[in-house]
Amino acid sequence: MRESDSLKKAAQILRSYRIEPYFVEVLGNVQKVYSKNGVYALKKINPQHGMDFIRHVQTLYQKGYNRIVPIYPTLDGRYAVLYENTLYYLMPWLSKEEKRDPFESQQQLFRELARLHSISAREIKVNQEERTIHYEKTKAELEQEEEFLDEYLEACERKIYMSPFELMFCMYYHTVKQALFFSKQKLTEWYEGTKEKEKARIVIVHGKMARDHFLFDEKGYGYFINFEEANIGSPTHDLLPFLARSLKGYLKQPDELVDSLYMYFKYFPLKEDEMQLFFSYLAHPGNLIKTAQRFFQEGKNRNERKAVQKLQREYWYLKNTEYIVFRIDEIEKQKKQEEAAQQNQ
Repeated sequence: MRESDSLKKAAQILRSYRIEPYFVEVLGNVQKVYSKNGVYALKKINPQHGMDFIRHVQTLYQKGYNRIVPIYPTLDGRYAVLYENTLYYLMPWLSKEEKRDPFESQQQLFRELARLHSISAREIKVNQEERTIHYEKTKAELEQEEEFLDEYLEACERKIYMSPFELMFCMYYHTVKQALFFSKQKLTEWYEGTKEKEKARIVIVHGKMARDHFLFDEKGYGYFINFEEANIGSPTHDLLPFLARSLKGYLKQPDELVDSLYMYFKYFPLKEDEMQLFFSYLAHPGNLIKTAQRFFQEGKNRNERKAVQKLQREYWYLKNTEYIVFRIDEIEKQKKQEEAAQQNQ
């Protein structure tokens, strides 16, 4: 779209706010709007998600949560404008501050996420039959993965000469099997501890939590942006995708992530059943198993070099998640021992 067309289109939308733009910079789904009133961000979203997005934002505003980048209402009180079958909303333009300490920024991000979850938390009734069906289905999937691991290991070991991928798979097998066992164990603990419970806790989840989606104003206050995929769910629906993105790459000991998680737990502790499910999903070596299954199924059409690289990356991710899981598990066990010791005094 030409620059003049973008300006005309933005001007049509911004009439609802009585703002006259004199320049518009198009940055993907966001338009940086320059006007005599100031600099704004005009963002478009899918109308299918728009009503849920607006409802969740209004709910948080009503509950006193104001750490979402303010969404300006139109002159007639709407939070979005429908134009050419697309919804647009307006907010102030916040610049990313590169000088901030990354760890401190992440700590503030997790603290605000905990506040968001705490303010919006409520309990809902859970259908016990649906919970059992979910458990049985997930358990069956884990058992199928376990069966594949064992059978593929045997097939590799029967060969006189293994391919590089098969040799690497055999080297990783024990670690993958342990992770799968731990994941299944925590899933079972979750089910056994909740099958008699009639309620579960839900929150408003951001839906797209990332470091780039938490910006700071000139006073140092942090605000969430990209709230369009907000929905209702377990608090772990924000934590797990963030960890999945953060733990990719070379082997590391992500102690800063553990510290940030405990910043979150300080303000919004996970319940025991939530922690069990969190462990089960985080420890699950699903991507590595899928990589092995894909290699096995592709046969002669496979690219071994790329498959080996992919397997190695998934192993690094598995070792990083393993560190997080066992570090948290260790801390939680220590806390329980200290609580028991205090009770016995």
